[in-house]
Amino acid sequence: MSEVLVAIEDLTVRFGDRLVVDRVNLSLHRGDIITIIGPNGAGKTTLIKTILGIQVPTSGRIMRAQNLAIGYVPQHLSLETTLPLSVKRFMLLSGQSLAECESALARTGVSHLLKASVHHLSGGEQQRLLLARALVRKPDLLVLDEPAQGVDINGQAALYDLIRQLRDELNCGVIMISHDLHLVMAATDKVICLNQHVCCSGYPADISHDPAFIETFGRPVADSLAVYHHHHNHSHDLHGNVVGSGTSHSATGHEECSHEHH
Repeated sequence: MSEVLVAIEDLTVRFGDRLVVDRVNLSLHRGDIITIIGPNGAGKTTLIKTILGIQVPTSGRIMRAQNLAIGYVPQHLSLETTLPLSVKRFMLLSGQSLAECESALARTGVSHLLKASVHHLSGGEQQRLLLARALVRKPDLLVLDEPAQGVDINGQAALYDLIRQLRDELNCGVIMISHDLHLVMAATDKVICLNQHVCCSGYPADISHDPAFIETFGRPVADSLAVYHHHHNHSHDLHGNVVGSGTSHSATGHEECSHEHH
């Protein structure tokens, strides 16, 4: 059994009289990719903030591995627009060396943006910058809040593929939030459907037909979007374009690429 990085027991968070997270239990092991899905207001970000130690639980407990290094990728990069800030300076604010910062930027495919202003990045470039900032700490645990936010559909596939690769390279755990199950079907080991409490959890293909999932989201994933997988020998850049040969590995170890048809 791999190392437990985070364990949550009966975690409850209230804001005044409002119940936001209700008796959630969760264990994340090294090497796991867990995706939390749920409607707006389901408590997903609050749960993530509690794992990070930003939010204090009302009751229950959370246990973290000793000396756990966490890399956090927030949903948005909120910066004062009048503040001049280059990608290089933003990365150096992490306290790491320039060489380490450049290496992290190269790994996420945005090393060419070193001198660019963070205010002029596209959605995909910004997310890869935030991921590089998280990677520079060599985390045991990567926490991502809607990592594909503001990224087009092809860029999303490439980004999730990169997250899987980083999990393998770093042998870290990954926990991320997504609104859409179909986007993470091939990228995650386990899905937790949250609506204050855990409605259902399990393998992505099983969750899509779970009655609790259908009750929350209205219909099975397959009814609204066909997801299929195929073998391939190419990779994508941050814009989703084919850039050359390579092998993409899913969380199950099969060589596959997720494509979608409306």
